[in-house]
Amino acid sequence: MNKVLLATRNRKKLIELQRILDGALGVHRIALIGLDDVEAYPELPETGLTFGENALIKAREGCRRTGLPTIADDSGLAVEALNGMPGVFSARWAGQHGDDHANLQLVLNQIADVPDEHRGASFVCTVALALPGGKEHLVDGRQPGRLLREPHGDGGFGYDPIFRGDGQDRTNAELTPAEKDAISHRGKALRELAKLIAKVLPPN
Repeated sequence: MNKVLLATRNRKKLIELQRILDGALGVHRIALIGLDDVEAYPELPETGLTFGENALIKAREGCRRTGLPTIADDSGLAVEALNGMPGVFSARWAGQHGDDHANLQLVLNQIADVPDEHRGASFVCTVALALPGGKEHLVDGRQPGRLLREPHGDGGFGYDPIFRGDGQDRTNAELTPAEKDAISHRGKALRELAKLIAKVLPPN
């Protein structure tokens, strides 16, 4: 079985990616581990100005430190009324990294006066795969939709409770994991990644 590092400490992301890879490649093809499962190393700051740059920073460093094929993603919310922000700053929009509630509330406050027809937004995700030997790959996914005025649902994470995708009657936080995987930015990117992995990481 191929062991692959996902450069994150977010257990929800690990579970999500393992679920998608198992569905696309077959169970037991890939064994994902996270940063908490390898010897600790200093994580580089995400200094890129694009999702791709940040994903590659994390994937390259994980591969260099562990010698394992390494996957890293950078994703966020691009709000039309905020000129595409918070974008790469989505996880730390309110100042402290990973405070989902504060980030969500700040975005809602910033567009409180924006009429419904102008509350368009997209979830965007870029996933990087860095391989021992130096080869690198990038795949992208996008989920267009719009922002509601108050949260709905308690599933998912991040901005999911205020985001309703185009053609959906529920927010991402109201969807089951399988429903979300089928339409989300990360689900789309990870399915493209699964196709890539099938080519570059043959079965053991």
